[in-house]
Amino acid sequence: MARLTLLALFATAFTSVAHAVNSQTYSWKNVKIGGGGGFVPGIVFNPSQKGLAFARTDIGGAYKLNADDTWTPLLDFADDARWNYWGVDALATDPVDPNRLYLATGMYTNSWDPNNGQILISTDQGKTFTPSKLPFKVGGNMPGRGMGERLAIDPNSNNILFFGARSGNGLWKSTDFGATWTQVKTLPSTGTYVPDPTDTSGYNNDKIGVAWVTFDSTSGSKGKATPRIFVGVANKGSNNVFVSNDAGSTWSAIAGQNSTFIPHKGVLSPAENSLYVSTSDGAGPYDGTMGAIYKYNITSGTWKDITPVSGSDLYFGFGGVAIDLQKPGTIMVAALNSWWPDGQIFRSTDGGSTWSPFWAWQSYPTINKYYKYDDTLAPWLGPDAVVTDLGTLQIGWMMESLVIDPFDSNHWLYGTGATILGGHDLLNWDSVHNVTLKSLADGIEETSVQGLISPPTGPSLISALGDIQGFVHDTDVDYAGNKPTNIVRIGTTSDNSQGKQVALSTDSGKTWSQDYGAADGVSGGKVALSADGDTVLWRTSSNGVQVSQFTNPFSAVSSLPSDAAIASDKKNNTIFYGASGSKFYLSTDGGKTFAAKGSLGSSTSPSKVIVNPSVTGDVWVSTDKGIFHSTDLGSTFTAVSGVSQAWAIALGAPAKTGGYPALFAAANIDGVGYFRSDDAGVNWVKINDAAHGFGSASANCLTADPRIYGRVYIGTNGRGIWFGDASGTAPPATASAPATTAAPTTAAPTSPATSQPVTTAAPSSPTTSAPAPAGTQTIYGQCGGNGWTGPTVCASGSTCVKQNDFYSQCIPA
Repeated sequence: MARLTLLALFATAFTSVAHAVNSQTYSWKNVKIGGGGGFVPGIVFNPSQKGLAFARTDIGGAYKLNADDTWTPLLDFADDARWNYWGVDALATDPVDPNRLYLATGMYTNSWDPNNGQILISTDQGKTFTPSKLPFKVGGNMPGRGMGERLAIDPNSNNILFFGARSGNGLWKSTDFGATWTQVKTLPSTGTYVPDPTDTSGYNNDKIGVAWVTFDSTSGSKGKATPRIFVGVANKGSNNVFVSNDAGSTWSAIAGQNSTFIPHKGVLSPAENSLYVSTSDGAGPYDGTMGAIYKYNITSGTWKDITPVSGSDLYFGFGGVAIDLQKPGTIMVAALNSWWPDGQIFRSTDGGSTWSPFWAWQSYPTINKYYKYDDTLAPWLGPDAVVTDLGTLQIGWMMESLVIDPFDSNHWLYGTGATILGGHDLLNWDSVHNVTLKSLADGIEETSVQGLISPPTGPSLISALGDIQGFVHDTDVDYAGNKPTNIVRIGTTSDNSQGKQVALSTDSGKTWSQDYGAADGVSGGKVALSADGDTVLWRTSSNGVQVSQFTNPFSAVSSLPSDAAIASDKKNNTIFYGASGSKFYLSTDGGKTFAAKGSLGSSTSPSKVIVNPSVTGDVWVSTDKGIFHSTDLGSTFTAVSGVSQAWAIALGAPAKTGGYPALFAAANIDGVGYFRSDDAGVNWVKINDAAHGFGSASANCLTADPRIYGRVYIGTNGRGIWFGDASGTAPPATASAPATTAAPTTAAPTSPATSQPVTTAAPSSPTTSAPAPAGTQTIYGQCGGNGWTGPTVCASGSTCVKQNDFYSQCIPA
């Protein structure tokens, strides 16, 4: 792991003047975990240029292979308007002009993504792209995303491309290098298979469609359209492999095919004049309990079942297929889903007549593993040794992509649900039957980041990542303000057999213990840890809000809505905050009960509640209507000017010693982007640029470093974690922080961000405080600071304590 001036803040309602937002140059780098972290459904080598290869991911875009085994991301420019570019359903690298690269992009075919897909066209190997819009959706993160490739370039006339669409949209053709597309209506079937017809979400009940397109390069001549083309279609129980012998004008089902399973891959072996087809009884990538490998002899027109195993040894379907162009008859196939005791890969050097496995049972429970495991680049993937432990998934799962370098028979790669693996000594398989298996995903950071914290002591960053474990990572995290080495995390598994999904650490995540107060099968959501680390407030995924102190059984918190954004005060152990709809909630009894306090204007969906780590009651809330700020425990709020919508927000180290923390936001401020304010939201600078869009702003999380001014961490949904440091001078402020005003009058101020009244109430103390006499300040209220004109005498039982040059607060004695 890679490894403000403030006068606008205070206590009373005011509105600052909106202004244009300037930019500040930032240096952005990935926080490196080194192992990928997500599903890599496609890897493709260019057959004409040595060393040129590309990988596609389901939610993290596409990458180009470098000579040193690292990868370069190609779609980091994707911003909030183009977030679905990161769902890559197919790729094609041009065998005639290797500079040409095509990506079929789009995240979902259901309502989760309202946009149609596009073919991204590059003429410089992915440095730049031009989109060609499609009249239908593309599903880079839909079921069956490991099939393919759906996109193929004619090897004899590279202006011609074919693309197999989902959702019954059929086969499409371009004759102008992908610029325009027309439907091929003569294909007999567009695919009828759906994973789950009863699913009402549109995710599992959509047709998988046309799964792959393969040109027979031996059937044509350079400069003319290749006449023979094979297409695999997601049908089960009916014809699913079709051929055209007239460049796609007419099609027919190939005689003699076995249509029991769904064809996942169709890979041509030119020297053998054969087509290898892998099949499975599911669309993948998670399902598949049966399948077969078939070899179609194009010359004789005959099929042969060459499945490597049978009987009880066959408990999986097949995904990846690789051929060695340097050694005709050498083929490798991957089990799509062998979950126990490990994944499996088979290799044949005689065209599938005989096979050797990657591992084999010696006699249960002893396994012979024919590889050495090198996890140097990603130690979290597994032990750096040959192991015999059952259930250690070192080889991988969800193995739909498997390739051999067309110029180097020793170099092979395959994608799994967590990384890219492979090596450079593959020919040892055939001699000593023992190869070195390595993580080769350096540069691919594909994690879906669920939560980030940057505590004031201990590690600079602790993250919560979806799908993978082994760090301090799972789903959401929080730290105790007074004891920042105390951390809580939650997991997402709702399976009772997986135990409790709340864990606690007292040493910054080095070691963990279960929170035995959590019920089995309750999971997900968001979590907040009290300032002293003894109380956990948990907004679960489906069991409402719950609270536990001292690891006692969690109890329901009925007074806080189940969708509330939550946070803990970082100084006062008994105070928690919540926000739901337009209401803000406060608890002063350790999260047991909450009371509605101030209004968040016309907000309907708060995203995040954050708290000044040094000041009790200094709270920020991001919502669909902007950013709101309170300094009196949420009794009153000020809408930050110029912010029309905001998602993740964070507070970091101040620009000046004693100043207010820098405020970061993923927001719409003259456009959606990422911003920093050094004066509590009066002035903003945009900190992301055209090369760093970070995908969907609403899906990302932020945390800021409390020890390094200007440093911010962005957790994305698919491109891992980024950290940014200011590398350019901040532009001058364009608006001045207004002087603080007296307590709000009965007239409600207007938020410029929403043009709607923001209802405020007179500041009130928490329920545990006694009313303050006239001329004195309530407990937790402001009692001093530069420019302060309000009360300086604190209510009985509290003392005025300086927090910084601009803020002093009445703290209980």
